[in-house]
Amino acid sequence: MALTREERIFLLKLARNAIEAELSGRALELPLVSSPGLLEKRGAFVTLHKHGQLRGCIGNFVSEKPLYETVADMAIAAAFQDPRFKPLGPHELPEIDIEISALTPLEPVSSPEEIEVGKHGIYLINGPYHGVLLPQVATEHGWDRYTFLDQTCIKAGMMPGCWKDPNTKILVFSAEVFGEKSEGLL
Repeated sequence: MALTREERIFLLKLARNAIEAELSGRALELPLVSSPGLLEKRGAFVTLHKHGQLRGCIGNFVSEKPLYETVADMAIAAAFQDPRFKPLGPHELPEIDIEISALTPLEPVSSPEEIEVGKHGIYLINGPYHGVLLPQVATEHGWDRYTFLDQTCIKAGMMPGCWKDPNTKILVFSAEVFGEKSEGLL
């Protein structure tokens, strides 16, 4: 179900408020929500950019919580728990652009040809290795389907081409992607 513009703006403001609350050491007070799109239980990723560069990205594919609660949780995680980056400092917040990816459920594919660049994100699993790249990553880098698969292998800590291994599970998902810039909030 597509989110309305009002729901997208609400989620972006909530994500920023969640990060601000964490920075100031106060508990985030979640507002009462009645909008069906915000109450839907679905996975989400929150991505932070600073001057166009990745500054944090954390998410999950499924959630037992409503989307708005998941977004608040993932915003805090992206800002303070992404192991690739030091925790966000208060001085950085004004320079951060928040992007949210509200996800559809994971679906297995039987062939790489089923993957549509620009529409699908990829989640690869092989034994203890797993990695994910969001749909927008392939289009941002101009990758074709096979480069996208190879880059997801690398993200998972495996060699390029790992997707050809019959033991590698390939799952796809779609995402409704929106950010503060695209919604005119910055």
